[in-house]
Amino acid sequence: MIGSILLPAPAQLLSHRLSLWNRRPRPCPRCSLSKQGHRILSTLIAADSEDISATRHLLRKFVASSSKHVALSTLSHLVSPTTTSHYRLCSLALPLYLEISEASWFDWNSKLVADLVALLYKLERFDEAETLVTETVFKLGSRERDLCSFYSQLIHSQSKHNSERGVLDFCTKLKLVLLRSSSVYLKQRGYASMVEGFCLIGLPRKAEELMEEMKELGLKLSKFEFRSLVYSYGKSGYLRDMKRIVVKMESMGFQLDTVSSNMVLNSFGSHNELSEVVSSLQKIEASGVPFSIRTYNSVLNSCPTISLLLQDLKSVPLSLEELMGNLDENEAVLVNILVGSLVLEETMQWKPSELKLDLHGMHLTSAYVIILQWFHQLQCKFLAENRVLPGEIIVVCGAGKHSVVRGESPVKRLIKEILLRIGCPLRIDRKNIGCFIAKGKSFMEWLSNYNATIHERIS
Repeated sequence: MIGSILLPAPAQLLSHRLSLWNRRPRPCPRCSLSKQGHRILSTLIAADSEDISATRHLLRKFVASSSKHVALSTLSHLVSPTTTSHYRLCSLALPLYLEISEASWFDWNSKLVADLVALLYKLERFDEAETLVTETVFKLGSRERDLCSFYSQLIHSQSKHNSERGVLDFCTKLKLVLLRSSSVYLKQRGYASMVEGFCLIGLPRKAEELMEEMKELGLKLSKFEFRSLVYSYGKSGYLRDMKRIVVKMESMGFQLDTVSSNMVLNSFGSHNELSEVVSSLQKIEASGVPFSIRTYNSVLNSCPTISLLLQDLKSVPLSLEELMGNLDENEAVLVNILVGSLVLEETMQWKPSELKLDLHGMHLTSAYVIILQWFHQLQCKFLAENRVLPGEIIVVCGAGKHSVVRGESPVKRLIKEILLRIGCPLRIDRKNIGCFIAKGKSFMEWLSNYNATIHERIS
C-alpha cells in the first residue's frame, strides 16, 4: 500500500535493501571529498562487505558525527555520474540516504531523490528506484507544479547518466501530468525538460518530434529548445540536420549567440570539417557575435597543424609570425580572425601595480596561441607607443588540479617550455606554483629584444 511506503523505512526494509548490494570490492578512487567523507568511504571499502549490520553501524555513526554539509556532500559524491564506474561505492548511496533521512537536520529534497533514482537506474535496481519515486509522488500529492518539477528533475538526472530507459520512462510520466494540466506555463517548462533530456542522451530526432508537438499544442518554442537541438545534432554527427536547425532557428527570429555559435564550431571541428569551421567563423564574425575562450578552444582544436606542432614542445614556433608560416590556408584564416577579436583583452587584468594574463579555461591550443598573441600585442602596444608596463607581470595557468592527469598541467608545461626557450624572465611564483611572475622592468627589457631573441633561436 502507498500509505505504508511513506512511513520511515523500518529496519527490515533497510536490511532488505542493504542485502541487495553488489559485494565486489573496488579500490576507493581519488575524490573531492572532505577528509571525514573520504575516511568513511575508504573504511567501508576496506570492510567486510557481507557484514551488513557493521556497515549500517558505520554509516549511522558517520551521519551522527558529521555536519549536514559533510554528510550531504558525501552522498552527492556517491550519486554523481563520475562515480558510477565504482559499483561498490555507488551501492552505498541508498543506505547512506536512508540514514541521512532519519537525521534531525534533514530537509527533504526532490532533486536529491531524483539523483538517487538515476543512480539506481544505472545500477539496474529498478524496484528500489520505483519505491522512491512512488514515495515522492505520494508526498507531493496533487501539487501539479511540484510534480512537474520532480519529473523534470528525474529526466535531467537520468540524462546525466545517459540512461535512455530512464529518460523515456519519466518523459512518459511527465506527459501524463501535462495532459491533465491546463497551465500553459507548466506545459512549456515540461516540454522544454523533455526536449533537453532527449538531446542530452543523443536522440535529437525524438527531441524534434516533441518540438513539433509543442507547436501543435500552441506552445511557443524558445531559444533553449533550438540550442539544445543544435548541440545534440552536432555532437551526434548529424551536421546537415544541425545546419537545417540553425537556419530554422534564425528564420524564427532566434539569432545565434556566443554559446550556440561555439556549439556549431565545435561540432564541425570535432568531425574534421575545417572548411565549415572557416565559413561558420567568418559568418559569426560578420554578424557581430562576440567570441569567447570557448570559441578559441573550439576553433583551434580543429586545426591539425597546431595540434601536431604541440606534440613536441621543444620545437614549437615561438612567435605568432612563425606560427602563421607553418599553417595551411584555412588554419591561417582562422587564427587571423581569432587574434582580431577582443578575447585577449578580456583575459587580461590591468591594475596600476600589475598586469595579469589568465589562461584558466583554455585548452592547450588556445593557451599557445594566446601567449604568442600576448607577446606580439605587448610589443606593439608598449614598445611602439613607448609606454611603461606595470610593476609586476603575472601569467596564471593553474597548478593542474583540473587536468586529466591530476597534479600535472599541460598548459603550465607548455608555458614553462616557451618561456625557457625565449629567455623570458617570467618564473614560477614561490607562493603560487600555478603562476609565472616577473618584475615589470626586467620584463620590459626582455620584451624590447623579443624579436631579436626569436630570430636568433630560429637561426
